[in-house]
Amino acid sequence: CVPAGGAKPAAMLYALFRIIDMVLQLLVWIIIIQVILGWLVAFIVINTGSNFVRTVVETLDRITDPLYRPIRKFLRDFGGIDFSPIVLILAIQILRKLNEGLALETSATVM
Repeated sequence: CVPAGGAKPAAMLYALFRIIDMVLQLLVWIIIIQVILGWLVAFIVINTGSNFVRTVVETLDRITDPLYRPIRKFLRDFGGIDFSPIVLILAIQILRKLNEGLALETSATVM
């Protein structure tokens, strides 16, 4: 028998874990889009003279640069190849797995 108020906090807690997972997944897609746009700009496939393209690139850089900065401090320079997006995506995937484990553990103990 489940108490009347017992299921609601568990559902809300599980929803919170799902929201955290969605935000982390969105961040992974932002990183992937930023990397692809960086390649397209570097190989002059798209023109940064366009206001729209420049705005998108600058916005993505503002989102990702604070996340890359601590990683770049520890990674040495590989001569033009930036591995910080890969390291960040791996770290986010680890966080997602930990989040998933916490969600399953919490929902199992609360219910």
